[in-house]
Amino acid sequence: MSIDKDSAVTIRLTVIDGKGKVLESGKTPVAYLHGYDNLLPKIEEALQGQDVGFKLNMNLTPEDAFGVRDESLLRTISKKDFPPGVKVGASMQGYNEAGEETVYTVLKIKGDQVMLDGNHPLAGTSLKVSVEVLELRAATPEEVAHGHVHGAHGHHH
Repeated sequence: MSIDKDSAVTIRLTVIDGKGKVLESGKTPVAYLHGYDNLLPKIEEALQGQDVGFKLNMNLTPEDAFGVRDESLLRTISKKDFPPGVKVGASMQGYNEAGEETVYTVLKIKGDQVMLDGNHPLAGTSLKVSVEVLELRAATPEEVAHGHVHGAHGHHH
């Protein structure tokens, strides 16, 4: 069997940012459902058709990872529009200029102003990715219906 859509794949995943910071150590295996955008597209593309034991090392540009930074996603809002106790680093949902739901991270609080960033925290970051395929099986109908793998190293309901 090789990796294809509706495959339940268990991998060891290591991710390091461009500054050498380990974002994912690979110590704990991760299970995902192939073909459902559960991994970055370039990684799923590289795993397509592979089998247990396959190893991959790749460098992802920001465009292939979490996108380039978009400075138009920075916003400054009055502190009075936030719940009490808002802290730097907190994430909250809001709406961008186009009315689309967006997750914002609190970057800075200065006086009565709160600076928010709607970019993904890893936007603009290059990544070094290592993957090893540990296990492979056909997904169950329930896993396909839910869009993720259940059980060991997967999602638990």
